[in-house]
Amino acid sequence: MATKTAADTRERILEAAAALLVAEGRDGLSTRAVSAAAGVQPPALYRLFGDKDGLLDAVAAYGFDEYLTSKRALGSTGDAVEDLRRGWDLHIEFGLSRPEFYVLMYGDARPGRTSPAAREAEAMLRGIVERVATAGRLRVSVERAARLVHATGMGVVLSLIATPEQERDEELSPTARETVMARILTGTEESPGSGLPERAIALRAGLDGAEALTQAERVLMAEWLDRIANA
Repeated sequence: MATKTAADTRERILEAAAALLVAEGRDGLSTRAVSAAAGVQPPALYRLFGDKDGLLDAVAAYGFDEYLTSKRALGSTGDAVEDLRRGWDLHIEFGLSRPEFYVLMYGDARPGRTSPAAREAEAMLRGIVERVATAGRLRVSVERAARLVHATGMGVVLSLIATPEQERDEELSPTARETVMARILTGTEESPGSGLPERAIALRAGLDGAEALTQAERVLMAEWLDRIANA
């Protein structure tokens, strides 16, 4: 019963904090304001979330999970490249529909600290990019592709959030998306050279399953393949 009460209190605090965030922005998320809105004493907030950073991380994750719940029905098309495009569009849509939560996730970047919600989103992106690599469609490494897609998408969202809605360029996101796709994917334009980097990337994506090699050999092979992929 005590666990259930703590879970209920946590949910009530998150609901109150989310409402304050939407109404007043991040500045409205003082521990005193959140505690008052949730009908709890400040010590309960610290007991459940540790400190204000812990509360902010939980609120960001709350908004992110709420959004994803309504989008999970999209599933996969079976085409990793198409799923990468849809993932981009989903990311942009989330940022523009829930700007307060998005800025909480990505707008306070500090070295060595990333919100759990942002890490989950990045892991989802990497999973799609790895599927693209396995299909032999990447011309750069998985790491570089994921970072490029993430950084560009984040920049697009933050730029659009900062622009008055009536002044936003509706073609900014699709143009940025296709520019990134042309850089990281094979088949979007004539591939230079022999295609060796693309084959190295595809092999690297499946290397963990190469049981004929020892762990040390796989590590060495991975290093070689990454060097070929990024040459």
